[in-house]
Amino acid sequence: MGVPVSQMWTVASYVLGKKLRGVKRYPLVLMLEPLFRCNLACAGCGKIQYPVDILRRHLTPEQCFKAVDECGAPMVSIPGGEPLLHPQIGEIVEGLVARKKYVYLCTNAILLEKHIHQFKPSKYLSFSIHLDGPKEEHDFAVCREGVYDIAIQAIKTAVAKGFRVTTNTTVYNNANPDSMREMFDNMMGLGVEGMMISPGYQYEKAPSQDLFLHRNQTTNLFKRIVGNAKRSWRFNLSPLFVEFLKGNWDLECTPWGMPAYNLFGWQRPCYLLNEGYCETFQELLDTTDWSQYGRASGNPKCADCMVHCGYEATAVADTFGSLKAFSQVVKLTLLGAGREKLPPDEPGPENTPGSDEERIRKVQLPVLSS
Repeated sequence: MGVPVSQMWTVASYVLGKKLRGVKRYPLVLMLEPLFRCNLACAGCGKIQYPVDILRRHLTPEQCFKAVDECGAPMVSIPGGEPLLHPQIGEIVEGLVARKKYVYLCTNAILLEKHIHQFKPSKYLSFSIHLDGPKEEHDFAVCREGVYDIAIQAIKTAVAKGFRVTTNTTVYNNANPDSMREMFDNMMGLGVEGMMISPGYQYEKAPSQDLFLHRNQTTNLFKRIVGNAKRSWRFNLSPLFVEFLKGNWDLECTPWGMPAYNLFGWQRPCYLLNEGYCETFQELLDTTDWSQYGRASGNPKCADCMVHCGYEATAVADTFGSLKAFSQVVKLTLLGAGREKLPPDEPGPENTPGSDEERIRKVQLPVLSS
């Protein structure tokens, strides 16, 4: 199953509508965190280091719906914590689907088979399965053996039941490019709709600080991972963001593109940094000094960040705001990146050949996800 045409059209018309009205800052994806509690304690996670009384709390469905309506973004990503631990997650998702929001429910999949009966297959719902690499790398990242196998079985079950399934991979400096590429092959074989990959953000509260990538390390590693990408691979990312990760395209952060709402309100300034909260989304837009964020600002907290929630929104906006960017997206989608020069001593495998008909059939506008 490919990304629904209706989702591509919704994103395109939304962005173009904002640009025609001269709106400079607008959200594309709401990062809705209904709870921080999780059933894993991953080495690179900075989201679960809260006191027990906070971890026991969760947003009500009504609070979630209010935030979604207030924000107005066409897509909603539900990270956490682990959303499937929320006692009313089925009701929350049902309410968002009824609002015709494209929902990406992010989960480590440990509880997915147990709770999948709460959900109905819909073009508006995708399970975004967290996989930080192949088996050994993933189980190491989540600090528990056997989680990879559970996730794979959950993917098979969800696909068999007719659900949209994507994967969500955070890349750290211990990633093996060859193993990652093998995992991409495996995901396509399982019927995964698309794969999201992103370097991890260096959370100050993350238990392990030696896993994170500096900017030049990110580009070198991603050149090896997705350079000379096989045509059979489907990424749930804008082609421009993939080029950005490889150092082939310049993007600046738009931290308002994926605002975060959680137990404390609207997180300032973005999903990755916690510098206070606002009561309303409009207050977040109007009172945040956006010039203090992004690589160009000189903010040291932003210097090495190349995470999708800061830059993929920029890639999508640029696609519909620049003829050069749009032409590049069409070229990359139709023809691929071509043979690329990879970092020394680590050559990439050849592109998988494909007919012109196959290439044209796979053309799609960039679709943002979590």
